[in-house]
Amino acid sequence: MVQELHQIPSQRARARLFWSTARQFWSGDARRFAWLLTIGLVLLVFLQLAAQFRLNIWNRDIFNALARRDGAAVLHQAILFVPLAVAIVSLAVIAVYGRMTTQRKWREWLTERLMERLLAHGHYYQLNLVRGDHQNPEARISQDARVATDPPVDFAVGILSSTVTAITFIGVLWFVGGNLAIEAAGVSVIIPRYLVLAAIIYSILASFTMVVIARRFVGVAEAVNQTEAEFRYALTRLRDNGESIALLGGEKEEHEGLRRSLGAVLRQWLLLCYQQMRATIVSNGNTVLAPAVPLVLCAPKFLDGSMALGEVMQVAGAFIYVQSAFNWLVENYPRLADWLASVRRVGSLMASLDYLEAVGRPGEPGTIRRIEYDAPALRLRDLSVTLEDGTVVINDADVVVQPGERILVMGESGTGKSTLVRAIAGLWPWGNGEIYIPREAKLFLMPQYPYVPLGNLRRVVTYPLSSREVDDERLREIMNIVGLDYLANRLDEESSWEYALSGGEKQRVAFVRLLLHEPDFIVMDEATSALDPSSQEHLLTVISERLSRAAFLSIAHRPELQAFHQRVLVFEHRPGGSRLISDEAIKPAHGMLPHFVYWLHTLRAILIDK
Repeated sequence: MVQELHQIPSQRARARLFWSTARQFWSGDARRFAWLLTIGLVLLVFLQLAAQFRLNIWNRDIFNALARRDGAAVLHQAILFVPLAVAIVSLAVIAVYGRMTTQRKWREWLTERLMERLLAHGHYYQLNLVRGDHQNPEARISQDARVATDPPVDFAVGILSSTVTAITFIGVLWFVGGNLAIEAAGVSVIIPRYLVLAAIIYSILASFTMVVIARRFVGVAEAVNQTEAEFRYALTRLRDNGESIALLGGEKEEHEGLRRSLGAVLRQWLLLCYQQMRATIVSNGNTVLAPAVPLVLCAPKFLDGSMALGEVMQVAGAFIYVQSAFNWLVENYPRLADWLASVRRVGSLMASLDYLEAVGRPGEPGTIRRIEYDAPALRLRDLSVTLEDGTVVINDADVVVQPGERILVMGESGTGKSTLVRAIAGLWPWGNGEIYIPREAKLFLMPQYPYVPLGNLRRVVTYPLSSREVDDERLREIMNIVGLDYLANRLDEESSWEYALSGGEKQRVAFVRLLLHEPDFIVMDEATSALDPSSQEHLLTVISERLSRAAFLSIAHRPELQAFHQRVLVFEHRPGGSRLISDEAIKPAHGMLPHFVYWLHTLRAILIDK
């Protein structure tokens, strides 16, 4: 069963899943540009190293000149310093541009693929229906994808730079530092290449201390990201549901909920603060000790005259470069932890999207099969709709919708009518049986709460078509037909139309979209619930006349809608899932008769079934 495929992966598996996709930036369609940036960054690392090495030599020469009180040599070194400083600063600026361009392009590439997968086949909706660690996918795509792609570029450049820097300046310590002879109690002990040995031991101790002290950093950083995302989501819900909350007077309860969410955020930030404090002990301790250690180690050789002042300063600079290279982990462990937490969160989203893609593949057991065929009718054959865990919602529905037919689907709340709509649309894959869709046929769904996109009113009423594709005169004509003529002069106005339009106006907007699309099959899920009876009658009459060849499948609780339909399907709760208990032709009716017709059909079907 497909349901068994969906298991929350381990932390390591989530990281591997992220990398299996993210590294395709260097092997996919963007590989030429990606490798050009990568090679450029590598060249910059070596050029910067050459500049650092030359600065190290300059440091030796200037101090030797000062020790000799040689004014000409000091002046010469001062003049040399100007182009050297310009070169170092210029290379640093170019490196920043190259590094950030790589990060920006990689993030763009990864985010585009995440958005493409999220928007494919209704996955953005299905994520709300399945188990998994994919809460707040918008935060994972907008924030975690950025954090997951920014640091790796810095890490790669840092590791390469640290490696070549360590090799280069270990050579300086090796040849300039030489051996150290120590005499104690008449015994002479020689420590070969003692500065190299000291730099390695110092770096190992600092790195090991950081790992031990900050070992919980990754888990805490991941928890911080999750609680922050949940807090943002709670604030977004407050804005999106502002009218309902205000009408119910729920401000106090919402405030309490937001305080709880904020409290969770602050608790995690307190834990992160403790981790940062512990890491700061090591990093700041390293900052204080690193410059002093080589001076102390070089003091014996300087005092006995075997090492000049310039060489002491050269070795001290080389020691700092080496320990900085070896202590890369000390400086970057907190950021590494934050990066790994974001990688796991993006990997979790990828795992859930992989599962949904597996569910959507044709032929998978436990999934509804959608089949395109050449007949003109829309057909549901032996269709059972289930939840993700296998619980049956609708059992063995068999319905044929011919072109031009108008079918009303009725039943008490909870019988799975809206779930059936989602299955027909291809948004709900779980179940068994087949849905036969006529090839080349256009299917249009009208939900109870139409979506209102951002932008001007023209974009709102033409969605999902591009407003550029719709003739302005035709659009205004249709708006007049559905009763939105008073908004026709505001088509180019930018506003928060989600909140400016009433529920009835939003449903009228949905009828504008319907008439613009002119589909072959129309599925309406309580699409007129916010309209008054006269408006409902007018709009249904309009689409019956203007879209006379289109088939309607209307899901509603209003029995008076039978007057606009030719057949009525009645679903009823049964053990093992709701069943279709009645499928009969009806005649258009008016007044109170539809109410009696509906209950008559229901009673007759129950008696026959018994």
